[in-house]
Amino acid sequence: MLDSIPARPATVLVVDDDADIRDLIIGQLHQENYRLLAAASLADLRRTLKEEAVDLIVLDLNLPDGDGLMLCRELRAEGTEVQIIMVTARGSAIDRVLGLELGADDYLTKPFEPRELLVRIRNLLRRGRNEPAARPAAARFTRFGPWRLDLQQRRLVAPDDSLVMLSSAEFRLLSRFIEEPNVVLSRETLVPERRATAAFDRSIDLQVSRLRQKLATVPGGDELILTVRGEGYVLASAVEQL
Repeated sequence: MLDSIPARPATVLVVDDDADIRDLIIGQLHQENYRLLAAASLADLRRTLKEEAVDLIVLDLNLPDGDGLMLCRELRAEGTEVQIIMVTARGSAIDRVLGLELGADDYLTKPFEPRELLVRIRNLLRRGRNEPAARPAAARFTRFGPWRLDLQQRRLVAPDDSLVMLSSAEFRLLSRFIEEPNVVLSRETLVPERRATAAFDRSIDLQVSRLRQKLATVPGGDELILTVRGEGYVLASAVEQL
């Protein structure tokens, strides 16, 4: 009998122009048995992504050759599915929501507790490895209310076939609603990787609000996602696979 092949260790790329911070993060991650890479700039990051299969990026926003926010948006536009945790000294809710809308999977403000970063990395990598394989072409679209969701291109299709683009965070959020329509979902259920802080994380509410705004651009779309006070949110619609 052949021995089973063990899963390869996850590859984590730490991007920060401060060598002390890079070394601190890498030192904390060594105990997790990850394969660790480092970069000091956006140019280093792009070069590494061309040469290596990276599972998760710990990305500082303020880099000497550009803004990590714009780099995140570019990676998502290119179809890169690598998990991204943004780490920054910017602590406002607007910056957090902007980072998540541009495709980050999580957002951590400096200074942070190293153990919190470890937990968030574990949760994201676990989620990424546990996500089901992409649906077959026969189930490319899901219909709910007046909208269709293109599961391959990750965009909304209106009744007149016009397109509305979704950020990575919006697509994940809407996909979670579609998995359990007409069921009240708590913040912890909607964003499980931030379960520890979801109860008081207002950025989740802002993400839902922005998704609602996009759905409300066609008649009948303004009442699809409802708030259940004290419990969470619900997609009030039947869902049909096309």
